[in-house]
Amino acid sequence: MATAAVLSLNPEIIWKHFHALTRIPRPTGQMKEVTQFVQDFGKALNLETKQDKTGNVVIRKPATKGYESARTVILQSHLDMVPQKNSDVSHDFTKDPIDTYIDGEWVKARSTTLGADNGIGCAMMMAVLEDGTLNHPAIEALFTVDEEVGMDGANGLEKGFLEGSLMLNLDTEEDGELCIGCAGGRDVNVSFRFKPDTSVDKGDVAYKISLRGLKGGHSGVQIHLGRANANKLMNRFLKDVVKNYEARIARIQGGSLRNAIPRESFVVLIIPGQLSDDLMDLVLEYEKLFREDFTGIEESISFKAEKTDLPRVLIPEEIQDDLINAVEGCPNGVISYLADFPGVVESSLNLALVESTEESIDVKLLVRSSSESRKDWVCSSVESLFLLAGAKVEFDGDYPGWQPNAQSELLDTMERIYLEKYDQRPKVIVIHAGLECGIIQSNVGQELDIVSFGPTITGAHSPDEAVKIDTVGKAYDYLVTILENLK
Repeated sequence: MATAAVLSLNPEIIWKHFHALTRIPRPTGQMKEVTQFVQDFGKALNLETKQDKTGNVVIRKPATKGYESARTVILQSHLDMVPQKNSDVSHDFTKDPIDTYIDGEWVKARSTTLGADNGIGCAMMMAVLEDGTLNHPAIEALFTVDEEVGMDGANGLEKGFLEGSLMLNLDTEEDGELCIGCAGGRDVNVSFRFKPDTSVDKGDVAYKISLRGLKGGHSGVQIHLGRANANKLMNRFLKDVVKNYEARIARIQGGSLRNAIPRESFVVLIIPGQLSDDLMDLVLEYEKLFREDFTGIEESISFKAEKTDLPRVLIPEEIQDDLINAVEGCPNGVISYLADFPGVVESSLNLALVESTEESIDVKLLVRSSSESRKDWVCSSVESLFLLAGAKVEFDGDYPGWQPNAQSELLDTMERIYLEKYDQRPKVIVIHAGLECGIIQSNVGQELDIVSFGPTITGAHSPDEAVKIDTVGKAYDYLVTILENLK
């Protein structure tokens, strides 16, 4: 079913707003059009609408009759989406709309991310603002910007911009779960600088090595699933081909975003012409090896080599070796688990990006941890490793975790409502993925009681992203009931 088919889904008030958001290009860093859209929406409803200097938008809806003395409720979601696509798709996230379709019980996008993270949350907020039949306290609908890279919107939130003391974040991605805490994070930015090597032997031949078909995913949500990291797999092959086949690397491009497990990696290398057949055999061996190593986890690994034009320059041999050894030695994936929440990741490391130019190589990693001490330790370990390899290491994008509130009245109310409505208890969780809650809490200037929930979304940060249709209606019905009970 085609893009507009989502307009036939129920509740229509949610899906019409989500559809409208899929028409607006909104990758992280391109927020002007979508923030203007949200502001126009609020003003068209004659609701107080403001934007802060960072770009965040708040729309205020007054309390309905009988709720005037109730505490103001903040509803919060982020407007940006992760721009991930399959390499064989020509989609341009800066100008093309998302091509959605219905697949049984799910809404998906064709070969790109869907943007349900966090577009569905935004659509739920817009529905609450628009629906004049609801009973609720005063509402502040906060649409934050640029969450997916550095949480810039939440970090730039101005003190005094919000007045509420209760907050419902709509960015949790599993029906039936109430989230009350999450990990913090920090970016590790590594750079190698060099003068390019121009001594390309005309007797050599060049190949483009392509690793595709990995699942990838959200580095906070799927990091514990043992999915393959394209940068680690490609580096394993490079170490072998450089050591044993006299290969030299000209270019490398692996991964794209710090918070997405890298799904693809591409390398241009040269080898002596007489070793061409050996290289092709080696590539086939590694494709088989990768598939065997990730049996039951990755089903579509593709590892191929094709001849290409000889490059003009190469990465210097010393830099090439330093990079390979550092990436080979760098940890990746789960570092530790939480003792108090069995099965929940405490600390992790995502080796997200390896990218070269003619004079540099950049490596980007994201460290997540519920423990500030553990986060410092992992960052220090990575720093030491890459410093030994001769690289420059800088830290950026640090954000705090969100610590659970053991005396949350909002959580008590939400648990009671869930049990009454659905005859079962919700699962109260702490997650490893980063939410904006802790940052907003630290910036608003008043104490907040916060809980996060939302419909089921799978495959976030990858082209496999999908939202389960029936859980969207359930989440909205639950949200409306919560608001009715906060009298």
